[in-house]
Amino acid sequence: MAIVLSCGSFAMAQNATSIVNASIVDGTGAKARVGNVRIDNGHIICVGKCTPNKDDIIINGKGLTLAPGFIDTHSHHDRHVDKRPDALAAINQGVTTVVVGEDGDSALPLSTFFDARKTNPSTINFASYVGHGTVRGAVMGADYKRAATPEEITKMEALVEGAMKEGALGISTGLEYDPGIYSTHEEVIALAKVAAKYGGRYISHMRSEDVELDAAIDEVIEIGRQAKLPVQISHLKIAMVDKWGQADKVIAKLNKARAEGIDITADVYPYTYWQSSLDVLLPQRDFTDRKAAEFALTHLAKPDGLIITNFPPDQSYIGKSVADIAKLRGKDDVTTFLDLNIEAAAMGKGSGVMGRAMSDDDVAKLIGWKYSNICSDGRIVDMHPRGSGSFARVIAWLVRDRKQMSLETAVYKMTGLAAAHMGFTDRGKIAKGMVADLVLFDAKKIKDNATFQNPAAIADGVNEVWVYGTPVFKDGKPTGERPGQIIRRVGTK
Repeated sequence: MAIVLSCGSFAMAQNATSIVNASIVDGTGAKARVGNVRIDNGHIICVGKCTPNKDDIIINGKGLTLAPGFIDTHSHHDRHVDKRPDALAAINQGVTTVVVGEDGDSALPLSTFFDARKTNPSTINFASYVGHGTVRGAVMGADYKRAATPEEITKMEALVEGAMKEGALGISTGLEYDPGIYSTHEEVIALAKVAAKYGGRYISHMRSEDVELDAAIDEVIEIGRQAKLPVQISHLKIAMVDKWGQADKVIAKLNKARAEGIDITADVYPYTYWQSSLDVLLPQRDFTDRKAAEFALTHLAKPDGLIITNFPPDQSYIGKSVADIAKLRGKDDVTTFLDLNIEAAAMGKGSGVMGRAMSDDDVAKLIGWKYSNICSDGRIVDMHPRGSGSFARVIAWLVRDRKQMSLETAVYKMTGLAAAHMGFTDRGKIAKGMVADLVLFDAKKIKDNATFQNPAAIADGVNEVWVYGTPVFKDGKPTGERPGQIIRRVGTK
């Protein structure tokens, strides 16, 4: 499936640009090679032995690596882009395209978000899935804690079809969240079939990333089998202490499905902390169930590793752990955990939390799977460092520190492979005719600086970033240009 661009004006460099003497890592996994890249009118027009014209802007890339702009296949960088159109959290680490509408949550209709990017463009490109949870909420309203009726599913199908016609990449689910958690397997398959009808894809925050991990993966596989479309697991992880060390087992299950003809892939972010809502640790949403709470705080995330990122009843709790709050209240951890859920629910607003639930070795192995690409699951304004640091961290941690993969493989997972998993055909590689989304960086110095204490700290080692041939990041700061576009499926108008 190819992808085309929405119409709209955007800035272009006045002159062609020649990046010379760079180490070109082209996004295919091929070995780096020294050469020149010439870009003009938003596209790559020459790679290798390119002679600059006398009027070209010349960038000396000696000692630096030139790669395709990184593609974030699971992102929430749309959430603050209206007020932060420079999208610094993304461009500082070389990200030029983000895919949103994830976890079952998207704009509806998608045109509301797409049109906003025309009137208030960003530095980066956006593509979007249509969210199952958003569609379900639009049809079922507040009465969503049940299976949908056939009539309601028909209405949902119509909304998904409308979004596909607008250019959605496919349908996303957040089956661990309200309202998707209450959907049946049959409902999800019915909607996935609509996406498949239009050549779309399915991407999922599965029903479980911990206790029922195996069953959740089986469901994604079965959706791919029955709906006959590519399926991707969002931010694949093993988020249960009891299951740590089982990455090889998970990978074997995925490889078995691929051998059976299921086009299943995954994206992974390089951190052991997840970020979600506090109630996600109680799948039954019973905030009086001490036994379930004790299980969650023993096997899923320890009280001192659950850090509050949003709590509408008392924002002073942000940055504190459940264990910290328990001490402040003079109560035990379990009671405090349940009370926090009750208080947030009483306000009708969700709480936010980061929890440490993965092991470094599992994360590294899952990233290393042949069919895993990199994502951030991050935001422009975020309490989690993944929003500003994921892509730089992969190179610093897995390429340089652990020596688990080559630079070429890491870049491939951020570019060519990510593009293939999203169906993009005009970006993700350095080749003649491709869109000139590029990043120039120092492979020996690039590293993430974002921490839980300072999640907005920008990365080291990124020299310059181009979107459609226009510089958007240079000398450690945005340039002020906003050439980002909406990316839609081919066939949409």
